[in-house]
Amino acid sequence: MRSFLEAANDDRAKNKVMMTWVRQIRELASDLEDGIELAVHLDMESTWWLRMIPSCIAPTLPLDEAEAEIKELRDRVEELSGRNKRYNIIPDAGSNTTTFLVPLLQPTPDPVSSKRQVGVQDLSRLISNKRRDLQVISVLCTGGDFGMATLIREAYNDPGVCHDFGCRAWVKLVHPFNPHEFIHCLMAQFYANSHSPIHKDQEIIISKEKEDEEIIGVQVLQCMKAPEYNLLGEFVQKMKKKYLVILEDLPTMVVWDAIRALLPDWKNGSRIIVSTHQMEIAELCVGHPYQVAELIKFSVHHSVYAYSKLVSVENKIPPSFSGQEAAELRELILKCGGLPKILVAISGLLTTKTAATWMETASSINDKFMYHLETNPAFAGLQGMFDRMQSTLRDSPDYLKPYIFYLSIFPRDCSIRRRRLVRRWIAEGYSTDSNDRTAEENGEICFSKLLNMGIIHPPRQLVTTAFTDTSMVSCQVDGFYREYIISRRMEENLVCELRDSSSISTKCTGRHLIIRENWNRDPNVFRSMDFRRLRSMTVFGMWDSFFISASMKHFRALDLENASGVSDLDLVYMVRMLPRLKFLSLRGCHQITHLPIKLSSLRQLQTLDVRHTSIVALPPGIIKLQKLQYIRAGATVPAEDSISGWRRPRVGVIVPRTRTTGIRKLVELRTLGVINIGVGVLKELKKLTQLQKLGVCGINRRNSEKFFDAISGHGRLESLSVQLDMYSQRCLDDITMPLDNLHSLKLYGLDDKLPKWSDRLTKLTKLDLEMQTLKKNDMRFFADKDDMRVLGELPKLCVLRLHMKQQQDGKLHFCVIINGDESLSYDNVKILEIVCSSRLHVDFGSKTMKHLELLKVDCRTGSYLQFAGLDNLSELKETFLKGSYDETLKKHLEEELADHPKKHLLKSHEESTC
Repeated sequence: MRSFLEAANDDRAKNKVMMTWVRQIRELASDLEDGIELAVHLDMESTWWLRMIPSCIAPTLPLDEAEAEIKELRDRVEELSGRNKRYNIIPDAGSNTTTFLVPLLQPTPDPVSSKRQVGVQDLSRLISNKRRDLQVISVLCTGGDFGMATLIREAYNDPGVCHDFGCRAWVKLVHPFNPHEFIHCLMAQFYANSHSPIHKDQEIIISKEKEDEEIIGVQVLQCMKAPEYNLLGEFVQKMKKKYLVILEDLPTMVVWDAIRALLPDWKNGSRIIVSTHQMEIAELCVGHPYQVAELIKFSVHHSVYAYSKLVSVENKIPPSFSGQEAAELRELILKCGGLPKILVAISGLLTTKTAATWMETASSINDKFMYHLETNPAFAGLQGMFDRMQSTLRDSPDYLKPYIFYLSIFPRDCSIRRRRLVRRWIAEGYSTDSNDRTAEENGEICFSKLLNMGIIHPPRQLVTTAFTDTSMVSCQVDGFYREYIISRRMEENLVCELRDSSSISTKCTGRHLIIRENWNRDPNVFRSMDFRRLRSMTVFGMWDSFFISASMKHFRALDLENASGVSDLDLVYMVRMLPRLKFLSLRGCHQITHLPIKLSSLRQLQTLDVRHTSIVALPPGIIKLQKLQYIRAGATVPAEDSISGWRRPRVGVIVPRTRTTGIRKLVELRTLGVINIGVGVLKELKKLTQLQKLGVCGINRRNSEKFFDAISGHGRLESLSVQLDMYSQRCLDDITMPLDNLHSLKLYGLDDKLPKWSDRLTKLTKLDLEMQTLKKNDMRFFADKDDMRVLGELPKLCVLRLHMKQQQDGKLHFCVIINGDESLSYDNVKILEIVCSSRLHVDFGSKTMKHLELLKVDCRTGSYLQFAGLDNLSELKETFLKGSYDETLKKHLEEELADHPKKHLLKSHEESTC
């Protein structure tokens, strides 16, 4: 069945019968999988005594139920096969080989080339419009340089554009800006592109028919160097003609003002194109009001937009909005996914409405967003976007489609943890083991594919490209893609949703149930639904005990992360009614104090997440769950004895241990933490050689050496988190890290010195350090004079987080000094987070963190920070300020950022993760 679904992927897009057939095959394949799971994992306890009860009063045995279900599935397979033979839905491959091979052998168009061609045409039309006044067009690229220069160059060389503009020049701006060199460059290109003599007395006539481009360039330079040549005079005369000037990589508005003074408006239809990666510059160069056109979109964070002056906009919408109006507009913006073309189309419609009716129109669009965009003639210009989106979903492999529709489970504009997604995909059977990869590796590959397709993207506040170097912790679903997926959800019959408008008439036969926070929790509506095919349930908001039904026989995943009202008694009932659970998340359910004894009956359980609950110990029966791969427990709370609250100890859970065995039996564990370390636990831990991620607390002078000895053989370990006991800050001083595959390291509770570093930690990409103090006026990073150099030279370090309680007037210098000269350091660091609770002066050297993109500053009570050298961080894109800070620090940072080349604004909040 899976093979057929892959083979039918192309044909079904052109054949509605095939589309229906494929949907039926996929549903049957999933039902077969559920039926086989039910049979294979039957409870093997003896029930012979039930056979002695008369059949009229005896309960139905699980084996009988499984047998009846398998028989029903077999009949459905035969029926589907017979229907295929009657209608010849799947042609005989032997009789029609050529028909099926020819489409596969035909060359397929390059999607990037076709996208670029459309963008070139759009830009050429903007350049060649008939307006006589000088037009400025800003071209903004939100990703890397790939695509933007090529797109502008093709429009620049467009035959129609070349014919319209006799004077054309392309200038790559360099720092510092020199007006004379700028004019010289313009004039050289004006003459070279126009192929005309420099002035009437010039003896050398340039002929493009006889001379190639290289000779033309040489002749132009020779003429411009002639003594009698009046550069400025000729420049003034050229500016009176119709010109096209491309300004590549405009760095600042200061440079723009200087250039703009040299390029006058003679009302002759001249054009200036500004290319930039900064939205603020793109907007300011054009002026308000402006219009935006998406020229090409490679991915969610790599698009090219054109900003141009809007001729006239009748502003009928009041400038100030009420709370309800602002909320309505915010929801509209989120649904647009940040795509300027959609935003402009909707705002264009709203501006045609009166002040009394525009709110009604906005609400109507919000209620049926995709319906309006697809049917309203005012949005006819968006049809191309729908065609591209349909093509993306249609052409994606069949196995990837459930992953795509799965994303509609999560709320709009919500940051979703990557691990949460991947673990759910594994539990629900979408990501499975293959010959050469584990289910988790296949899940990660699918996550990357969704990212490359632009369906998901890093959280909006994280513009950094660090996630190309490290695993992305969380993601967001593109708002426009999400609305499109929701509008097509019923076609795939995968996801069912209960929200404010849901009633008894709501039909739900999907495999994933979502209970939204705004649903009124009507038990009659819930009990009227068919849950026989349900695999998972996700609850947002309040939990209610009637959410569990006896008909949920194939239930695999229960996700209650941050749900409220979940009690220990509810958990007992869940475990009893859902014996085939593979995924259980109670993360953030603070009322849960312990796991039930019957948890040991969940023999298929793979993922258990009880982080940030009140659970302090795992039950003894957990060692029977030998399929467990992922255990997350413990909490992070401010220290009660800390006035400033700077230290956030990790409270781990106690793991069970009997006289003969313990967690050593959980040999499939890949993730474990945070657990409290004891002598017996260390012996058990040594046997868990498959661990990839480990978090521990309770490390002190007595057990630190034994702990690192216990994990010294864990060659697969990639992430390690260590919390030291109070008054044990120096217990790691003489210990060398034994792990050479470590990618992420977290050390909490250090004093003023790092443990000895091993040169083998060359794969480290994330480092999180919590330190008590730094020595007063120490010009280096830590007490050990080599620590600064070791950190600065870690070749792959990408994310650095520093939590410290600094002595007053302390100084933190990010620089490496060797023999009196500063050396390049922290060259790959793209994210830096500083947490502080006292006075601290942070200074960035001139050769440090040249690729830093995101700076986070977290202030605790009593902190006072000052920054210097921010202008040295040339790639800094965003700065976040959070915690207990005063206006003085905020103003100081704003002043420092005002001098930064990228001129970005200080942000003071971050989005929540769900």
